[in-house]
Amino acid sequence: MGRPSMRTLSHSEAPLDERPLRIAMIGQRGVPATYGGVEHHVAHLGRRLALKGHEVTVYCRPGYVPERRDSYEGMRLRHVPTLSSKHLDAIVHSMACTLAALPRRHDIVHYHALGPGLCSPLPRYLSRARVVQTVHGFDDRRAKWGRAAQGVLRTARRASERVPDAVVAVSEEVEGEYARARRGLTVRIPNGVERPSAPPPEDAVVRRGLRPGRYVLFVGRLVPEKAPDLLIDAFAGLDGDTDLVIAGGTSFTADYVRRLEDMAGADRRVRLLGYVYGEELAALYAHAAAFVQPSVLEGMPLTLLEALSHAAPVVVSGIAPHLEVVGSDAPGARIFRPGDAADLRDVLGKVLADRTSEHEGAARRREEVLRRFSWDAAADALEHLYRTLLAPPDTLRRNALGVPSTPAPATPPSSAPESSAPESSAAASSATPAALAEGASEAVAGLPGER
Repeated sequence: MGRPSMRTLSHSEAPLDERPLRIAMIGQRGVPATYGGVEHHVAHLGRRLALKGHEVTVYCRPGYVPERRDSYEGMRLRHVPTLSSKHLDAIVHSMACTLAALPRRHDIVHYHALGPGLCSPLPRYLSRARVVQTVHGFDDRRAKWGRAAQGVLRTARRASERVPDAVVAVSEEVEGEYARARRGLTVRIPNGVERPSAPPPEDAVVRRGLRPGRYVLFVGRLVPEKAPDLLIDAFAGLDGDTDLVIAGGTSFTADYVRRLEDMAGADRRVRLLGYVYGEELAALYAHAAAFVQPSVLEGMPLTLLEALSHAAPVVVSGIAPHLEVVGSDAPGARIFRPGDAADLRDVLGKVLADRTSEHEGAARRREEVLRRFSWDAAADALEHLYRTLLAPPDTLRRNALGVPSTPAPATPPSSAPESSAPESSAAASSATPAALAEGASEAVAGLPGER
């Protein structure tokens, strides 16, 4: 596929193959999803694709969920071992999963995030599968990574620009960067959110010792780019008895978490809850005075969409993915300058001073967010992308390469179980991030960009 890469595949007069597809999902930690936006993304889309009759295999890391299952909500789960290491966990697991997937004759091998995509040349050039990669954000820019790891991820970024048959971007910002850098097909399919079934009761909040409507909420991994330290710093300058609740945990960031614990220890109003899931998390969203997303780097944050789906007033940093969701500053969604603790303190203070107006504004925004960000629409778009990639060239030409876009922002064939994955992985304990980066850079430099 040549330039331009930013085209929208449309339903057209040329019929696409309607047979059930065999789809492999690689790069996520696993399902059922607990923490992690990628995992929730895969769980939502995988379930919907399975309901459409496709055979969806999700490759899982051991230990992500305590219970080892063979299937979940129509998806097949394959558990493949890895090395539990900050630098090698994802790439070793992705390579082991890729090797396990190659003989399975999948129609689609779908990688999630940048690092796992380093393995994408194997199915792209050694199988008949079409390779899709979803870029959930700019992982190579995350502060938790050292120089060597960032080198590996920059190589993964270059590979993602050349190797996959299609790149799926979850936000306009990611889409724009790939449109400029990539020759192949790039499409935007944003994350979705589900309509809450009913207002969650206050019990879960009260059991935590919190007062409904009297706390500010942060939800996410405790990593530097999400800036919970900025939020704690800003909150310290506010008077009053409103609490600050931090719901999240470490992601190979123990030193950073210890720093947050020290900051929280200086203010009795700050509560560190660890990871919170399910109905308890829904209750925290629904009964918060405000939800704050202070990140300096994001892809398309699910926590922001979830907070808005519960009609929680939100305060967000003015980075592009947040602005794509909330639009302009108005009651129910307030914006502060990224990285500016004083501005965050001022904005948050104004929100807490006029809670009625902010909640009314959040209630009005809720329906718009539920309309614009739909998992059902995302699954339809992804299915059509898969079928388009698998269509014969003459069908592609008649279709003019057109995936049904999800709404623009406001400005299983067989039930037979698969055999389990081998319980040993390639020996990679001696591989360093620097060596991986050097070897992968040489490999990517020699890769063709077309089939």
